[in-house]
Amino acid sequence: MTTPATAARTDGKAFSLAILVVAEVAAMATWFATTASLGAIRAQWSLSPFQEALLTSSVQAGFVAGTLLSALLSLADRADLRTLFSVSALVAALANGAILLFEPTHPAVPLLRFLTGMCMAGVYPVGMKLAATWAKGDLGLLIGMLVAALTLGSASPHAMAAVGGLDWRAPVAGAAASALVAALLIRFAKVGPNHAKAPPLKLSNALDAFRRPALRLANLGYFGHMWELYAMWAWIGAFFAASFAARYGDGPPLDPRLATFCVVAIGAVGALGGGFAADRLGRTFVTALSMAVSGLCAAGIGFLFGASIWLVLPLALVWGVTVISDSAQFSAAVTELSDRSLIGTMLTVQTCVGFLITLVSIHLLPYAVDAFGWRFAFLILAIGPFLGVLAMLRLRLRPEAAAMAGGRR
Repeated sequence: MTTPATAARTDGKAFSLAILVVAEVAAMATWFATTASLGAIRAQWSLSPFQEALLTSSVQAGFVAGTLLSALLSLADRADLRTLFSVSALVAALANGAILLFEPTHPAVPLLRFLTGMCMAGVYPVGMKLAATWAKGDLGLLIGMLVAALTLGSASPHAMAAVGGLDWRAPVAGAAASALVAALLIRFAKVGPNHAKAPPLKLSNALDAFRRPALRLANLGYFGHMWELYAMWAWIGAFFAASFAARYGDGPPLDPRLATFCVVAIGAVGALGGGFAADRLGRTFVTALSMAVSGLCAAGIGFLFGASIWLVLPLALVWGVTVISDSAQFSAAVTELSDRSLIGTMLTVQTCVGFLITLVSIHLLPYAVDAFGWRFAFLILAIGPFLGVLAMLRLRLRPEAAAMAGGRR
């Protein structure tokens, strides 16, 4: 029976989720703020492959540190979700704003990017936990909405870079302002009725992610997905710039920064579509299919290096959709397979290890480009999704899989 209190909270679902999605988009703009500026930075400063990768990987490293701390302290299950999100977004805004005080080659910049990544640990997993408190038979779609918001937020600095021309500060300043808006906006969202009582503080809670076989397989699928995702997002712009220059010289029919924005942003369609499909067809089915297609795209796109933009861009757009269409479903699966009181911790552990893996693939790719050229470099990213497919097919056979998506596995 629905009580008046529950009905009142349910009535606020659409408004709270809309606020949450907008705040997530705004806060996540900080993630690729310096990555989007890389072309403009290269025009004025000389960077080694390690320094270029560090502009992105320092954020990943900070996120890993932040999620590890959050998981050990069960912050996402013990702290007020809106306060944690708001404070994290505010500090991220200040850290990004402080970058403008330095040249992009200054040692302070990676440290500020590291701090930004730590703050994102209070935004992304916390946002997923907040969305899950409103779930009622639509968990995959709700978390898909959050991942779509993350995708749009991650893409937005590339649009800012295109508008700002060769001023590397434009995406950085825009992202800082955007995160400040997020810090204020999230205060208007409400927590849904599915918010469990906080568990006792036990550092061993985090180990549930690996002790339980079904959770372990769901996480292994996610880790394969993450091996590919952020390295693709971090380096697809450099691939476009090199490929368009090889084909068209200085006059490509489309600015590579806008092409990058389109490929990353279209992932929002994949995240929403994947969530809608997984709630109806099953989580393991959607994740395995998505990773199979994205892995094939990773393996094949390099062979179109220097080809017509009308061949390269369509395949890149398919990759942009499928590389993220499964992401939310790993989080949804962990939410459904976890103890309800530990959902926030399990999501935080999952993202912590997943982003730790991205540090390897992000740094490995530019060395692969130097060694083998763009034609073969992306092949290394295909390894992750193909291993992820195997993990999800094994999860599909386990009896615990019946707990996902209303028994649709």
